[in-house]
Amino acid sequence: MNQKSGVPHRQSFTEKQGEYLAFIYAYSRMFRRPPAEADMQRHFRVSPPSVHQMVLTLERAGFIRRQPGVARSIEILLPPKELPILKWLNINQSNPL
Repeated sequence: MNQKSGVPHRQSFTEKQGEYLAFIYAYSRMFRRPPAEADMQRHFRVSPPSVHQMVLTLERAGFIRRQPGVARSIEILLPPKELPILKWLNINQSNPL
């Protein structure tokens, strides 16, 4: 925890974690609901356990929050300006989800 602000210190994310965070953000903006793990599996062409492990890793690191057992409950906890959003998506990052 950051002693001065009382806010937990977030570690920076890896390139792959950033890709998942950007996908979750972009998907949520486009479809007005978070992606299911199956959506991430199709997009990244990985196995279901790989996606689930990434979701758990992002949650443990404090980048996302979700409600276990509730479908499509992923919520990004980072400000959009900290996400590696793909420029070609032309997303207005000043509007929160």
